[in-house]
Amino acid sequence: MTADAWVPPPVLVAVDLVVFTVRGSELHVVLIERGIAPHRGVLALPGGFLRDAEEDLLAAAYRELSEEVGLTARHVHLEQLGAYGTPGRDPRGRVISVAYLAIAPRLPEPVADTDASAAGWVLADFALSPAARLAFDHRRILADGVERVRTKLEHSTLATAFVGPTFTVSELQSVYEAVWGVRLDPRNFYRKVQGADGFLVPAGPARRATPGRPARLFRAGPSATIRPPLTRPIGPADQEATS
Repeated sequence: MTADAWVPPPVLVAVDLVVFTVRGSELHVVLIERGIAPHRGVLALPGGFLRDAEEDLLAAAYRELSEEVGLTARHVHLEQLGAYGTPGRDPRGRVISVAYLAIAPRLPEPVADTDASAAGWVLADFALSPAARLAFDHRRILADGVERVRTKLEHSTLATAFVGPTFTVSELQSVYEAVWGVRLDPRNFYRKVQGADGFLVPAGPARRATPGRPARLFRAGPSATIRPPLTRPIGPADQEATS
């Protein structure tokens, strides 16, 4: 086939969002209930098609984040997770989805948009379980998002995206426990995060959350990586994934 005879195939481009937060010491993800076909009434990740040929992928991700979760660029950590384009993943045609990972602390209740009949926070473990039915290939996308976060918590300072501008070591430990699905020894965790160069820096006076000694406040330090890294213990979630 000559170059003049080649006709580009019709391809639609979408963005999907894996939005995480920690609620009640457990990792939660935003899921919507689809209000339109295909997969009407089935749970799915929020997202949608690009509005037009001029819309940038990142701009589309922020737009969907604002419309469906009520978040702006100032409040969220957003990074590209991956591209998903297996033929047949969407019955409407050849659709390539670029997925984004979004993380922020204390996120509000999501609001269903015009294509969704409901939206809410769901335990990530439940969303990945056989009891939950997810549309398209969103279970795979969600699983990739969970593993991305679990892995990055070992060698990057991503955990600070789950907490506020200032936080205690105990609050940071709760993030690790929620994402990794394990219990950590408080003294050992405190020693490790304090020993990681540039991970945390002191931030103001101590906070008295419970009777007893006030907890010291910290904020994210200048480093984006953790040296030495924190090693993820083998927990129930890892055992289930490898069994």
